Parts: sequence; structure tokens; C-alpha cells
Amino acid sequence: MRGILAAGTVVLVILGTGDHLWWLAAVALLYLYATHGRGSPGTTPPAGPGTGAPPDSYRAYRDRRDRQARWERRYRRERPFEARRQERDKSRK
Repeated sequence: MRGILAAGTVVLVILGTGDHLWWLAAVALLYLYATHGRGSPGTTPPAGPGTGAPPDSYRAYRDRRDRQARWERRYRRERPFEARRQERDKSRK
């Protein structure tokens, strides 16, 4: 892929000596490669029935959710008046 991209860019730059439109095409080709070509993740196969562990993204989500819940419980425990005021303000909206 990189070889084809490099050859295409060189050809477009050489053609661009006479016409600036080819320079723009070379820049557009490099931009598309930089945004979509490099390291773009492929499609992962769907998880079939009976797969053991959940995917890492879900595990990370669960960890973040649990950590946030722990912080919220700690905040309510350490600042009960502030927590009640925030709940009151939230219920008014």
C-alpha cells in the first residue's frame, strides 16, 4: 500500500510541474492516506454465542462506570449537604 501511495504521489508531483491541479491531487491523496489509510482498524468479527470473556472495551467501560460510582458514593458520604443541594437542583430542572 505504501509503495503504491508513494509511486502515485511521485507521478502526481511530476505531472504537477505543468499543471497545479496535479499538486492538489497529490496533496489530497496524502491527506486521505493520513486520515483513513494508516492504522485504520479493520472490522472485527462478531462475537458468537459461547464466547468467554466480554470484549476489552466493555470491560474498560465497566471499570470506568464502577470507579465513577465509587467517587459519587464517597462524595455523597463526605459532603452530605452539598450532595442534597445538588439533588434538589437536579430535580427542579
